[in-house]
Amino acid sequence: MSNNMQNIELKENSLLRFMTCGSVDDGKSTLIGRLLFDSKTILTDTLTNISNTSKKRGMETVDLSLLTDGLQAEREQGITIDVAYRYFATGTRKYIIADAPGHEQYTRNMVTAASTANLAIILIDARKGVLTQTRRHSYLAHLVGIPHIIVAVNKMDLVDYSQDDYDKICADYMSFAKEIGLAGARDIQFLPMSALNGDMLVDRLDNMAWYKGDSLLELLEKAPVAHAEAEEAFRFPVQFVCRPHASVDAKLHDFRGFMGRVESGEVSVGDAVTVLPNGYESKVKAIQIGDEQLQTAPTEQSVTLLLEDEIDTSRGDMIVKSSDLPQTVKQIDAFVCWLSETPLSPARTYIVRHTARESKAKIVAIQYKVDVNTLEKQQTNDLKMNDIARVSFKLAQPLMVDSYTTNRATGAFIVIDESTNNTVGAGMIV
Repeated sequence: MSNNMQNIELKENSLLRFMTCGSVDDGKSTLIGRLLFDSKTILTDTLTNISNTSKKRGMETVDLSLLTDGLQAEREQGITIDVAYRYFATGTRKYIIADAPGHEQYTRNMVTAASTANLAIILIDARKGVLTQTRRHSYLAHLVGIPHIIVAVNKMDLVDYSQDDYDKICADYMSFAKEIGLAGARDIQFLPMSALNGDMLVDRLDNMAWYKGDSLLELLEKAPVAHAEAEEAFRFPVQFVCRPHASVDAKLHDFRGFMGRVESGEVSVGDAVTVLPNGYESKVKAIQIGDEQLQTAPTEQSVTLLLEDEIDTSRGDMIVKSSDLPQTVKQIDAFVCWLSETPLSPARTYIVRHTARESKAKIVAIQYKVDVNTLEKQQTNDLKMNDIARVSFKLAQPLMVDSYTTNRATGAFIVIDESTNNTVGAGMIV
């Protein structure tokens, strides 16, 4: 990993969320199966089940890719359809893996998997090199803001572990990465491997002595967790206002706590804060988890905040530090991935849900649609399922937002069909 990543001290048992993606048959599921197998996190009954399935297929060895193909249709077809989440742990940290499907028709599934990942493993078949799907998945990983990319050149055993083939693929990928702005904006590492044989996953083996870098597990062990690399602005969307009205305890009679989760940054007792959108200012009087009193609440911690002043605040408001305010807007530009089988219609009214706040929204304009295969910008009047486009929304209520590249928590939203209450789109604010 880069020096920036190596300098970050990892907390004991820290959690890393990462995803695997790539073209069909690049070996994503086999890679995850090998990681689970080598880390001894496969239950006996699960191993027996996939062993039986492998025998039915006429295979002499256990097909480890079946560990992530949870749907019967996936096992029958030998492809990944839904996003499969798996968990494993080492002595250093815990992992949540998302195995994203490679087919274009499941773009929405990949965006879902990528939304919480802090690292992406993009697999490339050493025989085929950089393909259209490789470019598409790299673009999506870049769009969704995954900060760290491991380009894993898999199936090196099928090209006789050729360093020349590996070097050519690395050069081709970097050329493409520069075209889309991925190089420089993201940390990119390259790794030759064979998921089937286990080369360079956990064990180095002896087939690629020319490669002096880290194995896959070593790269994962060194990767920083989310929110660890840069100081982030404090963002606290209010989910509930706790005000006991019938308490027999006199101390609780005037209790007024604002409950929610610290989406980014941290807050301490005594910090000057502003409540948006009204702009009321106060200071943090206390931070509580149940009956426990805290001095500081870190990122992703759910807490109750008590302020020194009586402020009219309700669900959907946002508490931030007075020194670093987000934008309060009634119009947003965003990249939207359309998730619904019903096309987007500019004539309809939708609901935008951003953190704990909702607003009715109208489509001002669909500026362009991105062809995820060629990355060309196309003019369109609607969006169909799996389409990605830059869209402008006009909002009935103000939202407190950051750009997605600055803050993934307050730069993201979902679009809801108000007639069915179904989630129909996912957006990333520009």
